[in-house]
Amino acid sequence: MGRRFDARLGANENVFGPSPKAIAAMQSAASGAWMYGDPEAHELRGAIAALHGVDPAHVMVGEGIDGLLGLLVRMLVAPGDAVVTSEGAYPTFNFHVAGFGGVLHKVPYLGDYEDPDALIAKAAEVRAKLIYIANPDNPMGTYHKAEVITRMIEAVPAGALLILDEAYIDLAPQDAVPQIDPREARVIRMRTFSKAHGLAGARVGYALGPVSVISAFDRVRNHFGMSRASHIGALAALQDSAWLAHVRAEVATARAEIARIAVGNGLSVVPSATNFVCIDCGRDGDFARRVLASLVAQGVFVRMPFVAPQDRCIRVSCGRPEDLAVLAAALPKALKAVDTGV
Repeated sequence: MGRRFDARLGANENVFGPSPKAIAAMQSAASGAWMYGDPEAHELRGAIAALHGVDPAHVMVGEGIDGLLGLLVRMLVAPGDAVVTSEGAYPTFNFHVAGFGGVLHKVPYLGDYEDPDALIAKAAEVRAKLIYIANPDNPMGTYHKAEVITRMIEAVPAGALLILDEAYIDLAPQDAVPQIDPREARVIRMRTFSKAHGLAGARVGYALGPVSVISAFDRVRNHFGMSRASHIGALAALQDSAWLAHVRAEVATARAEIARIAVGNGLSVVPSATNFVCIDCGRDGDFARRVLASLVAQGVFVRMPFVAPQDRCIRVSCGRPEDLAVLAAALPKALKAVDTGV
C-alpha cells in the first residue's frame, strides 16, 4: 500500500516481544559479530536437551522450522517420492517437497482439524516417505490431544517418517503435549523460538528425534547458517520461564478479546491453542476474502486459510490492546462495506 499497516495481525508474530534477558544477551553479543557462530550450537543444544530430558545427540538446531523442514526433505525425499499432508495445511513444507521433486498427496481436514487417520491411511496407500502434521494446527489454531498424536505415531506405516510440527506447542494446553521417547524412529518433532519466545526474526528452531536422523542433518546443513546472536538470544530466552508465562497470559487475554470483537459483530471463532484466532465469517470463502480485503484497505494486516471450507474464516494474530482496538474499529466497517457493496 506504500505505507505501514496500523495493526500488524497477519504473520502470527509474538508482538509482546522476546524476553528482556534475551534482548540484553543479543545486544551484548553484537560486539562479537566478527566471529562465526558455534557450528555445533553446543550450549543451546545442551540447554534444549536438558529441558526435554534427552541426550544432545537427539537435538538439531537450525534456521527456524522452515530451514529444518527443507533440510529434512532434502535428506529423505528423492524425485517421485510420495509425501502426505493436509489440504490447506502449512504451505512452506509443500514448497520444499515440490522443490526436491517429491509428489504431494493431500487429505482434507475433518471439520477444522487435521485428520490423523486419513493422513496415515493415505501414507500407507501411496507408500509415503514423509507425513506432515502440525499440532496445534496452522492455519486453524485447533489441536489434537496427546493421546491422538501417540496413536498416530504408533500407526505410521513402515518406511515413513512423521513430521510433528509443534511450532505453537508452548501456547497450547498441557494435554496437547505427547510424551515421546527420543529414540522413537517413526517421528521427528519440530520446535521453534519464533512464536512464544518472540524471536521470529532471529530464525532459531530445533528438531527432536532419533540419532540416526538427527546426525544426518550434518551432511546437508549450513554449519554456519545461524548468527552468534541468535544462539545467545535463544539460550537466554529458554532460561527465562517467567517471561514465557507472561507471554502466555498476554496471548490468552488477546484471544479472548478477538473472540469478544467477533461475537460483538455477529460472528464466531474457532477455538484456538495458538497465538492467533480464526474468525468464522459465517459464509463462504468469497465473502471472507472481501472482508479481508476491506480490513487490509483500512490498514489492518490479517490473513486467511486458502482452502474451502476453512476459507470461510479470517485469521487474526494476537495483538496488543492498541492493535486490537484498530481491529475492533475496522471490522464492523468491513462487514458493512461487503454487505452493502460500498
